[in-house]
Amino acid sequence: MKKRTIWISSAAAGAALVLGGTAIAFATTDGFAPGGEPPETSDDGGHLTGSDLDAASAAALEAAGPGTVVEAEVGDDGQSAYEVEVRLDTGESVEVRLDASFGVIDVTGEDDGGAGDDGSGSDD
Repeated sequence: MKKRTIWISSAAAGAALVLGGTAIAFATTDGFAPGGEPPETSDDGGHLTGSDLDAASAAALEAAGPGTVVEAEVGDDGQSAYEVEVRLDTGESVEVRLDASFGVIDVTGEDDGGAGDDGSGSDD
């Protein structure tokens, strides 16, 4: 009976190590994304990290106005190098498309006529 308890405990500990290692691997990478991408970005629309994220965020906030960067990724439209989604302090969301040197290509919003609302009558 004692050997059986030791065997079950050992199997449970081994499974916990394997599952814990897998969880850490997925948390520190893009999960199933193929390897070999540069560390700053992943190709095909991957999220920006590091200095690319910092530069794209700064350029987007300067172009869009005060707010919070919600998402920043490599451009997938064939025209822009980076796409940054910003939630403005007014509650509106805008997308800022940037070229490879973080110059602004354009800024588009969910609501193109976004002047005058102070957030008191916003939709869901």
